Amino acid sequence: MDEPAQQPLEPISQIVETPELPPASPMELAEPLAEPVKEAVPENLPMVSMAEIPVEIIKPNPWQPRRVFDDEKLAELSASIKEHGILQPLVVVPLPDGTFQLIVGERRLRASKMAGLAKVPVVIRDYLEEQNKLELALIENIQRHNLDPIEEALAYKQLIDQYKLTQEEVAKKVGKGRTTVTNMLRLLNLPLKIQNALAEGKITEGHARSILALPGMEKQLALYDMIVLQQMTVRQVEDKVREMLERPKQVKAPRGPVDPESAALESDLRSKFGTKVKVQKSGQAGKITIEFFSQEELQNFLDKVKRLQE
Repeated sequence: MDEPAQQPLEPISQIVETPELPPASPMELAEPLAEPVKEAVPENLPMVSMAEIPVEIIKPNPWQPRRVFDDEKLAELSASIKEHGILQPLVVVPLPDGTFQLIVGERRLRASKMAGLAKVPVVIRDYLEEQNKLELALIENIQRHNLDPIEEALAYKQLIDQYKLTQEEVAKKVGKGRTTVTNMLRLLNLPLKIQNALAEGKITEGHARSILALPGMEKQLALYDMIVLQQMTVRQVEDKVREMLERPKQVKAPRGPVDPESAALESDLRSKFGTKVKVQKSGQAGKITIEFFSQEELQNFLDKVKRLQE
């Protein structure tokens, strides 16, 4: 027996019950699109309808992995939307309070508001679990190359920590090799100053991976300062790291009890100068030893002292 033909999707106004009393619910404000727009989406996310809805009832996606949005690029996108409209609809899911939660299209939503649009075209999908929301937003952004390396690494970490996924499982979901995911996650072991520099584009991912080869925060920060000051290439940084790792290790003499005041001073000086500092006190007297590993590091230290005096 032939199976009955699949009934076409009903307009959004017929799918959602209309309240008897005004004001009209947000779902009633959703106007079906005249022509469907093709969009590449996973098959496990069933579509309810395509419509136009007011921008003010769309809530941002709390699982959005992107932290920074370029104002200049948003302005360019806004100008394009003013002229051509939104070429690809946003993806939303309905919420119990009658609003919609954004899943995909954060930049388009922001640019639409900048352009003064009252309504935007959307694909309305069935409610998704939290993990699916994060995965969809993450995959969409990674495929569009919208995330900086730190944002991408933090998104991977959230999938692993919050949803107990392995690195192998994360790699399969985003379509990348496990080694790639592992290397991205290692970037989160860098000092925060270097992570911010990578996110801001002051150094490249190649620079950051080379810095990771050095043990200890002090040496990593000192090398980062040298990279920025001398505008070193990745190859130059790799050679510098190799040189620093091949130096013969000095045998350290046993150190006596640590004076808390001296330890706090050492920590403060290390933070200011980005190199190893040792404070030795003997009564009211003492000495401060500052280590450097090359002429460049010495010059870098002197430059910092000069800036502090200005």
